[in-house]
Amino acid sequence: MTTTIQAGILGIGSYLPERRLTNADLEKIVETSDDWIVSRTGIHERRIAAEGENTSDLAAAAARKAAENAGIALSEIDLILVATVSPDTPMPSTACWVQAKLGLGNVPAFDLSAACAGFVYGLTVAKALVENGTFRHVLLIGAERLSSFVDWTDRATCVLFGDGAGAAIIGPTQGDRGRILSAQLGANGNDAKLLIIPGGGSSRIASVETVQQRLHFIKMQGQEVFKIAVKVMEGTLLEALRKADLTAEKLDWLIPHQANLRIIMALAHRMEFPMEKVFLNVGRVGN
Repeated sequence: MTTTIQAGILGIGSYLPERRLTNADLEKIVETSDDWIVSRTGIHERRIAAEGENTSDLAAAAARKAAENAGIALSEIDLILVATVSPDTPMPSTACWVQAKLGLGNVPAFDLSAACAGFVYGLTVAKALVENGTFRHVLLIGAERLSSFVDWTDRATCVLFGDGAGAAIIGPTQGDRGRILSAQLGANGNDAKLLIIPGGGSSRIASVETVQQRLHFIKMQGQEVFKIAVKVMEGTLLEALRKADLTAEKLDWLIPHQANLRIIMALAHRMEFPMEKVFLNVGRVGN
């Protein structure tokens, strides 16, 4: 008799660098103000990695906490998957650096690049690999050191991004606790230029010109991204609920991407979902 494997989240962990960059600090760097930032994003502060603290360091710290939370030894991990757009190096993968830092020998390791949606993409991949029996315990990490790619002269973007990592152990689960019920992914390459790091890839290899033109930093058309984010998040959520045979009314919590408080509030309004059931850490100090 074949037993169907159901994948779930067995444990979670996170890591934030010690340094806090507040809105008051940014007022000294770029033409902005606490009122301007909070009214448009809800953000009061962001964490910034220390010199020499790489994406893989953030990831490894979160990974150790996730394994401890799951009650498994690091040696029980048989795949490392890191979702990031700020890798330590173009190659090898950040996952390989994490593998070395965790002392996991020859465990398979690779990166996944899907920007803000990276962790959800990774969760979907990990779920499939566990449920088809390829791996038993997948270490999934979302980690970014975006401060390395922030243009501190561009007030439209430098107020948004910081550094940190979150990790989860994905594996077989019994019952409903932690079980991944459904997933819905999407992408729209036609809008790729709305949020982009133009330089450094094969289309614009690093050169004196790309550095002088500041093409190795994040560029964003904020208003367009806002409109698309609200619309796409609503449609994706509704489809994920449909696949799980659920409705919004049956949800205990909504945990959206924490990029922007106004986006989250607009999503909740469109879904007619009460804000007291929406998880928030953007808009709070000291998280």
